[in-house]
Order: sequence, then structure tokens, then C-alpha cells
Amino acid sequence: MSVIEAVRWSPEGDAVRLIDQRRLPGEYVERDVRTCEDVCEAIRTLTVRGAPAIGICGAMGVVTALAGDVDTPAGVFRARLREVAARIREARPTAVNLAWAIDRVLGVAAIAIAAERSNSELLTALRREATAILDEDRAMCEAIGSAGAPLLAENARVLTHCNAGALATGGIGTALAPIYRATRDGRRVLVYADETRPLLQGSRLTAWELSRAGVPVTVIADNMAASLMGLGAIDLVIVGADRIAANGDVANKIGTYGVAILAHHHGIPFYVAAPSSTIDPSTPTGREIIIEQRGREEMVQLAGTPSAPPDVAVCNPAFDVTPAKLVTAFVTDRGMILPPYDFREGWDERMG
Repeated sequence: MSVIEAVRWSPEGDAVRLIDQRRLPGEYVERDVRTCEDVCEAIRTLTVRGAPAIGICGAMGVVTALAGDVDTPAGVFRARLREVAARIREARPTAVNLAWAIDRVLGVAAIAIAAERSNSELLTALRREATAILDEDRAMCEAIGSAGAPLLAENARVLTHCNAGALATGGIGTALAPIYRATRDGRRVLVYADETRPLLQGSRLTAWELSRAGVPVTVIADNMAASLMGLGAIDLVIVGADRIAANGDVANKIGTYGVAILAHHHGIPFYVAAPSSTIDPSTPTGREIIIEQRGREEMVQLAGTPSAPPDVAVCNPAFDVTPAKLVTAFVTDRGMILPPYDFREGWDERMG
């Protein structure tokens, strides 16, 4: 089973190497980004996507964007650090991992600055922290896979939405991690992948990486999920998350809420797989989550061909919010978390 690396250091360590996900599945292209502008552009345009992968890219991008400023005066270098971190942090607002990762490198920077480290030493500390974020994400993906794999019996039929696999993380994914782990353990799992309009992350990305890894996958249009559930063809749903509020409400790719409602109606378990870093205790409920609004061109054309009148109004939210009451359980690197959900400050300590 071959699983790809969506985000990593370039061999020379002077760039963030990304799989350009805009080009899949037709063309496999790797792209190196170095400057603050290039990192922000890669995040905004979905060259790199998926909450964990965006966070990793952001942390690494702070390092590569500062490399050319290491010989400037300390005050200038630190001002540049704050500027770069702020710009990358704001590249996409909904996924919590980007802000979380940037805040982690800024925390390391504050310690190095307080210790009066040189610019070079400060940059080395930032690189070490960014690498740790990548390594920890890989380990978290494996832990999620271990926690979720027991949910998948032999010949389990799983529905997933969007892409929460290796392309969305530094490791084997979140929602797809239990599938990869079960497959590695010798069990056959059949995946149904919603195409996920309007950018088709399910058909373009999930189907591509699963088929590449030898996992049986069937693409369906988003509006086919209800029929399959009604026919008894789906055993469980596993999706990822971009932000989990303190009460357990989940922001994920637009269309997830509808899938959750369908699963609830048909009595099908609906699992959310996510690293603990996606849980945001500072956001009380899903109502406070900022939902990114994307451009109209994504809605009015398909592969360059117009799919709607040129002057039609467009609504294009990138995410929706699924209420906690529709979530059967969270599959995390800390194990399975069952309702009632309480992710207020200190939730992880209360877990023991």
C-alpha cells in the first residue's frame, strides 16, 4: 500500500514541497514554495488543503520566508517574523490548525527572543518546531488510524465526504486513516466517496489516493448518498473536520451537514476523525465559527466550461457546521470520544 506525502521539506530544506492538488487527478505535479506570498497563495488557491496540511505548510512557510532575512538587524528580523506569521495565519480563516501551528512557532520565537538568541539561532528553533509539527501530525494520523480501525469490519462499506486522507495531512490522513490501517491489517474495506461539489475533492482527490493505495473506492454524486443509505449499502460514515467547537459542533467541507442528517435519519453511525489540535476550546459553539466564502468562479464553471449563466448570483460557502448531536463519536489521536461532548479549556486533562 503506497501513501503519498502531501507536504514536506524540499531535499535542500529551503522550501516547502507540496503536491499541487489543483492538478489532480490528471497530472501529478510537485511544487516548491518559499516566500510568504507563495505560501499564502498556495493555501488560498488550494494547492495545499486540508486543515492539518495547511497548518504544517504555514509553520514551514514562516521558516522559508524568513531565510533571506537572517542577516538583517535583530529588530528588523523580529518585525519581519511578526509580519510573515500574521499574513500566513490569515490566509484561510475556518480551519483552526493554521492558526494553531502559527501560534506554536510564535511561542517558540518568544522564548528564543527572551533568551536573546541570534537571528540564526531563532530561525533554527523555528525550523525545529515546524518539523516537530510535521512529525507529530504523522504520529497523530497513525493514532487516529489505530483508534478508528476497530470500527471497520471485514467488507465494511464506508461513506466519506471531501478528502481527509494523506493529501490533507502530513501522514495517512484523518477520516481515511482507519481505512488505511484496516487495509494494512488485512481487512477489505469498500469506500464510497462523495464527489464533493463544487471542487470535487472527493472524486478528484480521495478516489485518486485510495485507488493509488489499492483500496476499493466508488465515486458517487453528492445527491446519491441518501439512495445508497436507503438501500442499506452504507455501514458507517467517517468524515474529517476543519474546526471542532467546545460543544462538539463540527465545521467541515460544505455538504457534511447534509450527510450527517441523512446518516441520522437512516440510523447509520456518523464519525468525525480529527487530531486533537482541531478542537478549539475558545470557540463555544458552531455559530461562532467563521465560514470562508469563496469566489463565484468555482460555482459557475466546471473544468473551464460554463455551468451557469454568467450573471447569476452565487452562494459559495466552503464549509458548513454539523451540530454535535449528529456526531456518533470523535475518532482522535487521544482515542474515541463519546457524547456528551465538552471541549472547554482543559478538556484533554479531564480525559486523563
